[in-house]
Amino acid sequence: MIGLVVVSHSHAAAEGICELAAQMGGDAPLEPAGGDGDGGIGTDADRIGEAIAAADQGEGVVVLVDLGSAVMNAELAIEMTEANATIADAPILEGALNAAVEATNKKATVDSVLEKAEEARTYRKVS
Repeated sequence: MIGLVVVSHSHAAAEGICELAAQMGGDAPLEPAGGDGDGGIGTDADRIGEAIAAADQGEGVVVLVDLGSAVMNAELAIEMTEANATIADAPILEGALNAAVEATNKKATVDSVLEKAEEARTYRKVS
């Protein structure tokens, strides 16, 4: 199964998004990687790398990020791991929900999970 990592500047936000995605997306491997590692706001490449390793079941990992340094630290973490991991260009919450649902598909691939996460960029909430 494809694993998912949620990277947020807030530890609580990363955990909350994973909790919501798990409730809606079933048993996809979801790992939060939020905060700076010292209990503050920020992101940490080592923490992200650990989450990627934990989410990786051998078929790949899709990483969802909130903003700015989350992208940079996720890129660094991916370089430091041997996992087939990629960053989704998607809104973090909606992308995580879509990705979690797709990841439970027995035919899911990193590309299909990435595609579903990135579809969320076009969602409109109001007309």
